[in-house]
Amino acid sequence: MKRIFVAAALLMAYFTATAQKRNDSTVYKKQQLAKSDIQLLFSYYTQDGDHSAVTGGKGTENLQVYVSEFTLTHQRDSVNSGYLNAGIDVISSASTDNIDYVLSSASRVDKRFHIAGGYNRLMKKSGITAGINAGFSIESDYMSLPVGVSVSHDNATHTRQISASLQCYFDDLRWGRFDPDYYYPKTLVYPVELRDQQWFDIYRRSSYNLSLALYQVINQRMQLAIYPELVYQRGLLSTPFHRVYFNTGLVKVENLPRERWKVPLAVQLNTFIGNNVILRSYYRFYRDNFGITGHTFQLELPVKTSPLFTLSPLVRFYTQTPSRYFKPIDQHLLTEDFYTSDYDLSKFNSYKVGITGRYAMFKPIFKHSAFQEVALRYSFYKRSDQLSAHIVSLLLDFRHMK
Repeated sequence: MKRIFVAAALLMAYFTATAQKRNDSTVYKKQQLAKSDIQLLFSYYTQDGDHSAVTGGKGTENLQVYVSEFTLTHQRDSVNSGYLNAGIDVISSASTDNIDYVLSSASRVDKRFHIAGGYNRLMKKSGITAGINAGFSIESDYMSLPVGVSVSHDNATHTRQISASLQCYFDDLRWGRFDPDYYYPKTLVYPVELRDQQWFDIYRRSSYNLSLALYQVINQRMQLAIYPELVYQRGLLSTPFHRVYFNTGLVKVENLPRERWKVPLAVQLNTFIGNNVILRSYYRFYRDNFGITGHTFQLELPVKTSPLFTLSPLVRFYTQTPSRYFKPIDQHLLTEDFYTSDYDLSKFNSYKVGITGRYAMFKPIFKHSAFQEVALRYSFYKRSDQLSAHIVSLLLDFRHMK
């Protein structure tokens, strides 16, 4: 089963440079204090459905994910900044439990550990900010090493920013890292009845994501952002424990091409309707060489109900065409080179509705520390193949200055 992880985007602080004041006899410096933001994220995700790819496109998709995440963002001065992010996800899945058909087996509960950090430096004269980042992520049947670089440029009036980033992921899909008999990557995991042969002679996957962005202030009430991307993947793109049942009754392991191109393009327009209301409208187009075309439409309406409290309802619609390699259970032909019954690659429509409450304040708790804000979000997700999910997230934000 292709696991769905809650994607939680934590806001990183960005601060402007300080100025120097001079007179005829003395140079005065307005010192910028070092700032550190500490954000704690707790999230719970649960889903259910009846099209598990582990059992060939039919069967339980029951899954729960418990997320705990920590992010430290440090602004040393007006030039240098960095961040550290780490977290643990605990995944309980009745679907992956069916890899070996043994209920309450070791495959039912999995854990994911991840850590990442980055450093950014502003070159004041040019207005260019350059950054690097790297990380590490591991679970029982997966290890990933992400590395990346980024660069951005602000114009003199700070009304336009252009940015580019390249993020690379190097993945090892072998199982055994958390097994007490091994504690090292041993082999790919196949369905229990298909372990009499090696279905793949590779176990690595590489992904390269080039992201561009243009942020433009149109006027006092409107801001526009455009996000073109190009994603290239190569290596083992199949999930080795996904079954595929053919029209003859034969069962095989999912097989997909070894290369994949993705071309997303997104546009966001923020409109200040009034002093207390912002309309955030978002559209994203997606196309890949598997034959999938997707469209995303999203509206979010943050409303400041008081100086400290903001309520943000959200609605999102998504539609996609099927991959040329997808067919439901018992419909694939033995003459096909590539095949999958993973409904993530099928034709479907989906919607997501949610609401976020954000309480922002600056309440001192120690001499140089303060509690910044607390945010609580609930979302409901529904797909036309009847998969549904609930997501609850809690964010706590603290600041330390010295």
